[in-house]
Amino acid sequence: MAEEVTLSSHIQHHLTNAKMCSTDAGLAFNKACADSGFWTWHIDTLAWSIGLGILFLWIFRSAANKATTGVPGKFQCFIEMIVEFVGDNVRDTYHGKSALIAPLALTIFVWVFLMNLMDLIPVDFLPAFAGFVGETAFGMDSHDVYMKIVPTTDINMTAALALGVFFLMIGYSIKIKGIKGFIAELTLHPFSTKNKIGMLFLIPCNLLLETIALIAKPFSLALRLFGNLYAGELIFILIGAVGLMQLPLHFIWAVFHILVIVLQAFVFMMLTIVYLSMASSDNH
Repeated sequence: MAEEVTLSSHIQHHLTNAKMCSTDAGLAFNKACADSGFWTWHIDTLAWSIGLGILFLWIFRSAANKATTGVPGKFQCFIEMIVEFVGDNVRDTYHGKSALIAPLALTIFVWVFLMNLMDLIPVDFLPAFAGFVGETAFGMDSHDVYMKIVPTTDINMTAALALGVFFLMIGYSIKIKGIKGFIAELTLHPFSTKNKIGMLFLIPCNLLLETIALIAKPFSLALRLFGNLYAGELIFILIGAVGLMQLPLHFIWAVFHILVIVLQAFVFMMLTIVYLSMASSDNH
């Protein structure tokens, strides 16, 4: 007998990732992965994020191949506006010298925007289609088929993006300041004194404060993006449960949510540039 679908189970179903894990019996999926531990793959997050990354590369490669020195078409003009917008922000914010920052900022802005944009697809459409395919092709109960199509509503995805930025921060700090300079930045600031004995007591305090400040940056990046998109998706799911009245409510929330989608991509990009600029500065 199929499990009775309640509002609570409906919401939980939409907020659950499609999982794949390895067990003693072989590959397992979804509910069988409940106790699989750390090595559980969220295959919907992986598939949608990689697919949207490929879409980003294809769009910009197509624009580059079709670029002309004459009067640009609408597509080329749109892509140039995005590139110029990101380039202006990099020039105004990043004060070091690196050929990586502008392409990185462009990739983050467009990729995060595309992942956020999936939030505007009706919440029941693709999960229902996935359930139909699972039921007809594989004989599965449709309620046991999961599909989260917004990668940025998965904390694993936003944490992975934030960790990438964090490792770049460490790399740029060591590259610009050297290992000794990086360690000195963590231990000799913000409190310092010319008295060597006094400095010995201040170093642990500095190390604690600077380590917390350093680790807080990727945490803030990951949780801000995840929290805003997760909350937005949850509201869409709740609106979808009210019946016919969902259509005007969906439209109103979607119009507002467009601003959230763009803003969160912009904030993630700008904070990445700021953090890398801080890591690249050698002003101590």
